[in-house]
Amino acid sequence: MKKYLFLAIIGLSVALYSCDKDDPVKEEPDPEEPVITTEAFKTSAQAEAYVNAAYGPLQTLSSSFSFLLESHTESTISFEGAETAGGPEASRLETTPANSYVNKLFNAFYNSIGITNGTIEKLDSSKVTDKISQEAKDRVRGRALFIRGLDYLYLVQLYGEVPLRRSTATPVSTVRQPIDTIYRYIIKDLTEAEALLPEYDVIRSNPSKGAANALLARAYLTWGHKPLSQAEVEAIKNSTSDPAHSVDNEKLQKAVEYADKVIESNQYQLETDFNLNFGVARENRSDEHIYTIHHDGDNLGDAQGNHQTHCPFTFRFNLWTDNHIGPADITLVDRFEADDSRKLFSILTRLNNTDEVVSTQPTVYREYNFVFPVTSPRYGKFIHRSGYTAATRENAGGTEAAQPNNINRIELRYAEVLLYKAEALFYLNKAGEALPLINQLRQRAFGNSSHNLTSLTEAALHNEWDLELTFEQKRWQNLVRWKKLIQTVKTVNQFEYFKEDYKNNASVITKAKSLNGSLEDNEINAAFFAKVYKHLHAKYDNIKGKHYRFPIPTTSGINLGVTPQNPGY
Repeated sequence: MKKYLFLAIIGLSVALYSCDKDDPVKEEPDPEEPVITTEAFKTSAQAEAYVNAAYGPLQTLSSSFSFLLESHTESTISFEGAETAGGPEASRLETTPANSYVNKLFNAFYNSIGITNGTIEKLDSSKVTDKISQEAKDRVRGRALFIRGLDYLYLVQLYGEVPLRRSTATPVSTVRQPIDTIYRYIIKDLTEAEALLPEYDVIRSNPSKGAANALLARAYLTWGHKPLSQAEVEAIKNSTSDPAHSVDNEKLQKAVEYADKVIESNQYQLETDFNLNFGVARENRSDEHIYTIHHDGDNLGDAQGNHQTHCPFTFRFNLWTDNHIGPADITLVDRFEADDSRKLFSILTRLNNTDEVVSTQPTVYREYNFVFPVTSPRYGKFIHRSGYTAATRENAGGTEAAQPNNINRIELRYAEVLLYKAEALFYLNKAGEALPLINQLRQRAFGNSSHNLTSLTEAALHNEWDLELTFEQKRWQNLVRWKKLIQTVKTVNQFEYFKEDYKNNASVITKAKSLNGSLEDNEINAAFFAKVYKHLHAKYDNIKGKHYRFPIPTTSGINLGVTPQNPGY
């Protein structure tokens, strides 16, 4: 953790700029700012290698998003490590400024920002030569601006007002800037990036115009729902009711416009089979993927492999050992209709182990069930599947072999852009225009139009987000944007494992035997379900207005100097 503290301090210098409503971004140099002499890039390859280092800090976050964001919703629990560890702490909504994931995300984003700032300054010192072309300079600048916009979009969503740093100048400032100011700079960076980036890149971890436009749609959509200010969070920090929700129509219209740029580019489309979005075999091949974070896997030049493949399926078919992270309740499976194809990979109660053949001609694999009284459902999108095709769907299972952490994180896919546009239109009172977009997703999910909606309600819109993007680390941001985080987390009191039947080992055993009198005590994983019960009750008891953002971090008890702290922490 010490290295993250160091990187945060390196990355936190803040230049102060003046912004007003009519001139969205007006930059004026600080007269006290020291003059920086930046060494120029000598070659195009050197410039590209430098900016690509800004992806490194983001590689460390591919599973961390789940442990912080997914665990702060009603649908996910974490048992990674001891109950005092960062994941379980977040799962119980007992997150503190010293939480390892709070620190990791905050520091990684600023480390990445520091690299993008250095890239831009070195580009400004570089002359076009036969070894570094203007095309390369533009491409590298576009990537730097895109990554910086992505970093700040996450920071402002997770932490609210944050320090704004756009140069490598020292001394370090830790002044938090207004949310609107941060969004104006995000829009500025992404707009400039879009103008410089290539129309399309087959390597999806290279940002393109499509990626920039998709991220602009996300930024405007989020900004259009009027994010809470520090003062507004202060007013509700101890409240068990959600704040009032309102929107900014102008910003929502911009979200529609940028989503349309992605849609009308004709570079992207929905996979015919939803489940073909996932898996190493689909990387840089799926027409639905717009932007991804590349992963080679542990110890292969990767800052950190994507442990999303490991954490939701930690012990594979050893059902008696706690998964690091997973669905909070069996009833979550019922959010999907039986014939919704998204159910197969999103949340599962059974899986065949393709390393265990129980018969041949035809081949049949041993089936495992992730249900009470032994264990709970699994998130399935990142389990490595063997031989999956639409035709072999039901018998294409997971593997007992070690889950390789070389799967790319999908940051943006086309389905999400359709949801951006549909949501913006809905809140612009254009539900009729939003409806066909939602039905595109439903028709793909069910294979025909039999489950298409005839009208669109707010509940149906929100539900479609949940079904389409289950465990893709978007739910917490959605609930915050819609101002329904508290009421949604409170629904855990309707979960099966919230019931008193699961309160302790003895009550779990009694419950199991009431369902199956032939069970022996050692066939019931009582301790696991008692722990689930504890987490669900903690979520219900702890959720408050302060959870509309995460605390400004400290590392090992050392305050990083960013003040004031977020309300309630």
